[in-house]
Parts: sequence; structure tokens; C-alpha cells
Amino acid sequence: MSTDPTHAEQRQVSNFNIANVLTTLRIVMVPFFGWALLHDGGDDPLWRWVAFALFAVAMITDKIDGDLARKHDLVTDFGKIADPIADKAITGMAFIGLSVVGDVWWWVTVIVLLREWGVTLLRLSVLKQVVIPAAWSGKVKTVLQAVALSGLIWPLPHGDAHGGAFDFWPGPLGEVLFYVSQVLLAGAVAMTMWSGWEFVREVRKQRNAAPV
Repeated sequence: MSTDPTHAEQRQVSNFNIANVLTTLRIVMVPFFGWALLHDGGDDPLWRWVAFALFAVAMITDKIDGDLARKHDLVTDFGKIADPIADKAITGMAFIGLSVVGDVWWWVTVIVLLREWGVTLLRLSVLKQVVIPAAWSGKVKTVLQAVALSGLIWPLPHGDAHGGAFDFWPGPLGEVLFYVSQVLLAGAVAMTMWSGWEFVREVRKQRNAAPV
């Protein structure tokens, strides 16, 4: 009969692990990212590049910490709660900041934030009763948001929005990349609403199927 003393602790995962550290890092980065994006009214090319770098790091670590948690069985209750909060905080700050500097319409930001935080609160409220698998629409939404917001954070010249201060991309290239990012953002908004509806529908389905 095996009496391995580590067996009883095998399933107990410490909250202090690399996946949770990366998640916490993303949350800590949010105010620094917001400050860099809004520095000098969003018209400072250097700080816009700093904001882009912080946003890119956040998106990359989001992928890494999820993969690490699943691969090494580092899933914790803290991670389940903190990870979606970190995701919504950094993208929410990007939407708000870009609306402040005039690169994203405020109505777009309001709709997206209402959906994102509404679904996050719903997910956390049913976390112990209902397990909702990741849907392809949610993954597509995340990718479109990340790419579109990244493109809009770049200090690209696009008409009179910033007084022509940005000259990193000479000629019409900045205009083209800006409007491509806007098209991707429109797709991200559409997928954001669709994936939100799918999530709510799945929650209702599982709740109706659960035994009383």
C-alpha cells in the first residue's frame, strides 16, 4: 500500500505560481499603460510607442499564463477570478484611452465595456455551479480586439486627429493602417456582442439542465 506523503498535496496548487504572477503583472501594468497612452493628450509619439509595448506585453503574457496554467496544472481559484479581470482591465483601459484621444467613438467603448464586464461578472457569479467552455467566437473576439487596439495605439498620422504630429509612417501608409485597424475594430465589436450572446445562452442552457 502506497504511503506517498506528497500524494495528499498533489492537487493543492499554491496561488504563488508563475501563471498567477503574470496575471498580477498584467493588472499592475494597467495604470502605467493608461498614463503612457494619455501622456500629453495622446500626442506624444514616444509615449504612444511605450503604451503599445505595454499593451503587447499584456496580450502576450495573457496567452502565456493560460498555457502555463493548463500545461502544469496551475489552475487556482485566484487565477480563475483574476485572469478575466486582468484581460478586461487592460483592454478596457485601451478603449477608454483611445476614446479620450479621439481614435475610437465613445458609443463603441460604452457598448464593449458593458458587454465585457457584464459577461465577466456573470461568469464569476456562476463559477462554482456552471462550467462554460471557451467558444471559438470568444477567441476570435479576443484576437480581433488585440490586433485592432494595437494598431490604433500606434502613433500613426491619420488626418487632423492629432494635428499631423506623427511622422513615423510617411505618405498614406498611416492613413491606410489606421482605417484597417478601424475595420478590424468593427469586426471585434460584432464578435464581442455575438460571443456575449452565446455565453448568456450557454449559461441559461446549463442552468435549465442542472438538477434542482
